[in-house]
Amino acid sequence: MGRIAETFERLRSEKKAAFIAYIMAGDPDRITSQAIFDGLPAAGADIIELGLPFTDPVADGEAVQMAGLRALKSGQTLRATLEMVADFRARDTTTPVLLMGYFNPLFSYGVERFVADAANAGVDGLIIVDLPPEEDDDLCQPARAAGIDFIRLVPPTTDGTRLARVAPDAGGFIYYVSVTGTTGAAAAVPEEVAPRIEEIRKVTGLPVVVGFGIKTAAAAAKMAAVADGVAVGSAIVSKIAENGPIENALEFIGELSAGAHSART
Repeated sequence: MGRIAETFERLRSEKKAAFIAYIMAGDPDRITSQAIFDGLPAAGADIIELGLPFTDPVADGEAVQMAGLRALKSGQTLRATLEMVADFRARDTTTPVLLMGYFNPLFSYGVERFVADAANAGVDGLIIVDLPPEEDDDLCQPARAAGIDFIRLVPPTTDGTRLARVAPDAGGFIYYVSVTGTTGAAAAVPEEVAPRIEEIRKVTGLPVVVGFGIKTAAAAAKMAAVADGVAVGSAIVSKIAENGPIENALEFIGELSAGAHSART
């Protein structure tokens, strides 16, 4: 059993939903980003999403776009991001780490080389926004062969036929995109999301995590009551962008985590 599955199993036994925190690797610079990354588990993050900076992030809203640009300006590379994971893994062997981004940087790096280096660094899963199931041979299958879960995104527009195509080869969990549009564009509504989660559960035994549109501890709590986990990104990178002490960002992440964890207790 991998770290992602172990984490969800532990949280189920504790009657908690998972809290997944997203930060952009290298934002605002590598040293600060590594310090925030290293502090996430103690702040309450059960799983960490590490964004891969990219010049054309079509699914991301302004907050994440600007975070990526700051990271690129500071000199962040894919190699440096994998080194950040390896540094983190030297101190933390239990918290799952996911890489979230787009295929182009991985293709440029070389898929075979990337998969090997990611596995060696301690990456547990990939969320690649622009790779549908029809292109599984490009990355999904090599990643799975290396023991890395390939996590599927399911947007609100996904019908039953498409869902049946997307779910079978997914690993780790299903990531339900709760709002139509880019990250941070709108607020998620639990009453609208709950029926969609039930539809997803009919075709997969994987946990269902809800992301996009969750900005506060209260919103995290409401969504965690209907999902197996909640993911927060734009609100976190916006807090990091304030350039306050690292403790401020970690305190905010702790509030979000407490909200998510409180939903079922």
